[in-house]
Amino acid sequence: MTAKLLASLMLLTFLSGCSTLQNVFGTKQVEIVTKPVKIEIIQPTLPRPIDLVNPKWYVVSEAVITNPCKKTLSFEPKKFNEEGVEQLKRPKTCDLTGRDNPDWPVGYTYLDKFMDDMKKLNNGEIVFVAMTVGDYKNMSANTQELRRYIRELGEVIVYYRNVTIDDEPAAGIAVSKKDTN
Repeated sequence: MTAKLLASLMLLTFLSGCSTLQNVFGTKQVEIVTKPVKIEIIQPTLPRPIDLVNPKWYVVSEAVITNPCKKTLSFEPKKFNEEGVEQLKRPKTCDLTGRDNPDWPVGYTYLDKFMDDMKKLNNGEIVFVAMTVGDYKNMSANTQELRRYIRELGEVIVYYRNVTIDDEPAAGIAVSKKDTN
């Protein structure tokens, strides 16, 4: 009889599984904690800043340059600036010696002035591009500087794309010229 009792107790324990043992020893709670994981991304070196030079542009026309008379007449009542110096106005007419630029001939045009200035800047030779050669070089260098900066920024963008997206490597950034015809 004890063998039957022992067999039935074993069968009952086997069928009930560990649930009776859990009730005897207690249950243990499993705690799930979610924490953000900081991904360490190596920072690429950024491109050096853009260093542009201002080219100087000239506007040239055949319009006659106004060569005004020098300021010689007093205002009525007299006017003074902040330093107490009397302000003067220009007379309506004056001879060539009373003008701001007495060395300019009558009918002197902006084209004449531009040609004279270019002769002074370029040792007597005329380069008619509406800007000095040095300014054209500055403009060309500026264009190359902008292309370099855009290309290097494109490389930074491709780097970050490759680091953060696992799918496929990104294509490079290219600067291209579109045909306008």
